Amino acid sequence: MGDNKNMNLPPGFRFCPTDEELIVHFLQRKASHLPHHPDIIPDLDLYPYDPWDLEGKAMVEGKNWYYFSRRTPNRVTANGFWKSCDGDEEIMSSNGSKRIGVKKYYVFHDGEGMKTDWVMQEFRVHDGANSSNRSRRRDNSKIDWVICRVYEQNYDDDDDNDGMELSCLDEVFLSLDDFDDISFPN
Repeated sequence: MGDNKNMNLPPGFRFCPTDEELIVHFLQRKASHLPHHPDIIPDLDLYPYDPWDLEGKAMVEGKNWYYFSRRTPNRVTANGFWKSCDGDEEIMSSNGSKRIGVKKYYVFHDGEGMKTDWVMQEFRVHDGANSSNRSRRRDNSKIDWVICRVYEQNYDDDDDNDGMELSCLDEVFLSLDDFDDISFPN
């Protein structure tokens, strides 16, 4: 599926959305039941799958896999679990005038609790971004959808990041999980 034969894109076009584009052009439209590009990002209940089993089930671009999924508190798979890296990163509109979404990082840990190189970014619509009054806020179906970007972080190969560049804030969020391996004296 790495050749993206399932996509309706002309030859030479790549799927390299920014965080804002994922929220505005895909997630907000899906959550609001508006027309979007159904052949590009598939629906998938992501959490039962181990990250290495995702091949062939998602939209692939380079080393990134994209899925629509329903938000769920259960992020456990047959061989491990997705652990939050604490904290959310707000996604602002390109002109910086409003918050449109939130990005949360997860790292996959195997069944023994060992951290792996698999990372998931879960994008969700900002709670106020799709609801302008109280009656619409009661409709939780709009904020239940997320887009997941899953990739294997490759620390050995810095030259080949396949267009995926982490911001300083991204690196801080990813490094927060490293504190689990530190033992402090009593």
